[in-house]
Amino acid sequence: MQVTKKLEEWPIKIIDGDRSSRYPKRKEMVSKGVLFLSTPALVDGSIDTLSSNFITQQKFDSISKGRLENFDIIMTTRGTIGKLAFFKSSLEFPTGLINAQMLILRPDPEFVRPKYLFYLLGSDKYQMQMKSFSSGSAQPQIPITDLKKTALSFPSIETQDQVIALIDGYTNLIKNNNRRIAILEDIAQTLYREWFVNFRYPDNANGNQKLIDSPLGQTPEGWEVRPLIELVNFKRNTIKKGNVPDKTPYMGLEHFPRKSIALSEWEKVSEIGSNKLAFNRGDILFGKIRPNFHKVGVAQVDGLCSSDAFVLSPKNAAHHALIAMVTFSNEFVAQAVQTSQGSKMPRASWDVLKEFSVPVPAQYIIEKFNAVVDPAIKQIRVLSLKNRNLKQQRDMLLPKLISGKINLNEAN
Repeated sequence: MQVTKKLEEWPIKIIDGDRSSRYPKRKEMVSKGVLFLSTPALVDGSIDTLSSNFITQQKFDSISKGRLENFDIIMTTRGTIGKLAFFKSSLEFPTGLINAQMLILRPDPEFVRPKYLFYLLGSDKYQMQMKSFSSGSAQPQIPITDLKKTALSFPSIETQDQVIALIDGYTNLIKNNNRRIAILEDIAQTLYREWFVNFRYPDNANGNQKLIDSPLGQTPEGWEVRPLIELVNFKRNTIKKGNVPDKTPYMGLEHFPRKSIALSEWEKVSEIGSNKLAFNRGDILFGKIRPNFHKVGVAQVDGLCSSDAFVLSPKNAAHHALIAMVTFSNEFVAQAVQTSQGSKMPRASWDVLKEFSVPVPAQYIIEKFNAVVDPAIKQIRVLSLKNRNLKQQRDMLLPKLISGKINLNEAN
């Protein structure tokens, strides 16, 4: 049995972000402090602290509106409409502040479980409804007066808890896979740094091998230092706008995660509105817009991507793991950032990055490196595709559970 009322009739507080003169300015941001959230920080229903801004405790104390509490639901209401995140406080981030493009929904958990409301608002039905409220073209927004009139249906608390437990099961599996992906990426990148940056590789663990001058400074004797362009094909296979084969994978920069090579998010399209670039499974994609976002990864399938990405394919398959780790490295990203062009929307320059120096050792060292890193990249692909399937199953199941079309016992 579900009870339907307008949002304003349920015990759910709606808390707007601060729009006064106290609103934090860009110059007031700090590298570490209290979370100050903007739309890019809301990723997959959670807060991505790598994409977040921060303000000082003193600045936070001066603003009373828009403060986050544990289990708050954050919703974007301007620009990007209806994007959600579920806030869980921690020792590092016990609270935070939303910006003026967001609001907070804070239900009374005796009547409405916060996580259930979060899942409900993320379902296709309510996402479409919220977008239908939006007004404005250049900067669409949801009027709060309209949002308050939204009809929401809730079952009993017991049923809400059962739905949460079931959907959380999928979410926890996805999180566990993401943790495994992060560990594999860390292993691969640490090995790359040890062998190809610090030159502590097999047969030279103690640094006894003779070093000689090179474009990278002192490098081991017998190693080559080659520009990236000699090791990769810079692919520019442009697909003209219009119809493409049905369900073609398309990956925009919004689908790229930050600081992860696991490119598992994409749309399926049958038509594209502007020219795109074709890529193949295994190609390395580097997001050139705002390169400080560190969006670089290994393609999991054949498909199309935004022309705002570089598509790189190693000329020698044996160099794939090395090139993936080079382009994913902090040094390569830093070079892209330092030499990017444009102020509002900086773009990395391939004319500069193609000259990036890559140390290439003897074949036996490459083989030992590949013996560790190639399986890691393959396992990342397996886990990424598992996550994609889990998300699809969860997203298909959720609206049916919420509407009561699927019995909870059947779903279990």
